Amino acid sequence: MSYWNWQLCIGLFLLSLSAAIYDIQVLVFDNVRDTLFYLLQDLAFVPVQILLVTLLLNQLLSMREKRLMLKKMNMVIGVFISEVGLELITSCLKFDHHGEKLKKELIVDIDWTEQQFRFAHKIARQHDYRIDSQKGDLAMMREYLLEKRQFLLGLLANPNLLEHDSFTELLWAVFHLAEELSHRDDVVRLPISDYEHIAGDIERVYSLLIYEWISYMRHLETDYPYLFSLAIRTNPFNQNASAIVKHSD
Repeated sequence: MSYWNWQLCIGLFLLSLSAAIYDIQVLVFDNVRDTLFYLLQDLAFVPVQILLVTLLLNQLLSMREKRLMLKKMNMVIGVFISEVGLELITSCLKFDHHGEKLKKELIVDIDWTEQQFRFAHKIARQHDYRIDSQKGDLAMMREYLLEKRQFLLGLLANPNLLEHDSFTELLWAVFHLAEELSHRDDVVRLPISDYEHIAGDIERVYSLLIYEWISYMRHLETDYPYLFSLAIRTNPFNQNASAIVKHSD
């Protein structure tokens, strides 16, 4: 309430100051007609000022703030991909009966174009995620996610996540999977119905994670070529991936 009172006081003071200046002008020059003429002329320009300042300038500032926010978000996403995402993709691939197909289609190259990244997103959307939670090492996934639990909680506490819906959804999906697995002491002996339930949770994480990884790779290719080079050499879909540079990138 005090904030609005302060603004009201400032507004009244400025209006009073303006009125006093016009009164002085009339008293000094004794020309009411010219004073009213210039007053109306100034008032006529006010809508143009509102257009320039309130709409155009604010829009430019908003766009700049949004770019800075997205840049910060891409840094957070990069940390997540490096700390959790790559290993989690590798783990999820082992549960996917059609994982070999993705390994062939998502070998990102240094010369990939915008069209190829869009096609990769299409592949991720249309892929037949045939997840079998008994096919891979569920116990190892459980231990890995529990180990990263505090890291995930730290990311979820980041207020900037509100600006990136898809990444927020991915984090919640990963955290939910970690919670599901944490409530099972033994993931080796579960009923079929429970394995099917966990398979659905893995599929949700897997599909969102692949899509986010492709978007992040596109971001690196555009803005950070040196990081893109490392990301290519550590591609989780490339069985022969190695961070060691064996040829000129």
